[in-house]
Amino acid sequence: MNRAWRTVFLALLTAGVVGSAVWLVFLSPVLGVRDVRVTGNVDVPAAQIRQAAGVADGTPLATVDAAEVEGRIRGIRRVESAAVSRTWPGTLVIEVVEREPVAAVPAGGGTALMDRHGVLVEVRETAPPTLPVLRLDRPGPGDPATAAALAVIGALPEDLARRVAEVHAPSAETVTLRLKDGRAVVWGGRDRPADKARILVTLLQRPADTYDVSSPDVVTVD
Repeated sequence: MNRAWRTVFLALLTAGVVGSAVWLVFLSPVLGVRDVRVTGNVDVPAAQIRQAAGVADGTPLATVDAAEVEGRIRGIRRVESAAVSRTWPGTLVIEVVEREPVAAVPAGGGTALMDRHGVLVEVRETAPPTLPVLRLDRPGPGDPATAAALAVIGALPEDLARRVAEVHAPSAETVTLRLKDGRAVVWGGRDRPADKARILVTLLQRPADTYDVSSPDVVTVD
């Protein structure tokens, strides 16, 4: 009989300990969110990111749905990605990667800054002199010509990219560049970008008005 009561007592004790642990972790504010730490942001204020996260003080840290919070933060136009993690006992860490403009697109009376995915990040009165201007019929993430033009910009070595004034893309297969010194480059499609960039760097050492690297195996200089 004593052994039976001892077994029951141990079972009740175990259940009590487990129940207390569950309450402490999932229901109690003891291990709740006391701090939301934001990292990686430069242009987006941390306060805006915390507001978008929508996690109230005292929310049990274990119950925070990281994927849901990340989705809300990605709703900020300037944020490209977000990663949410927990640091016990009460800190929620939000690491963001902001969208970085790589090109400018004329928009009405101003200029829209576009990131590498074709997302318009912000609108300014004038284009930054460091960014190439895209000449497109339908700029946007779903436009093949936009994707091709951005792929070309991403394929250029940094020193060469700084020399590009405009990128024209009537279609995904007819991309051309205009350099700041007035010279033109016929790039073609987005195929073999490394070969085209390497060849172009060499060709630009020769004086000419137009450089055609659309077919890297048969280049022409005019």
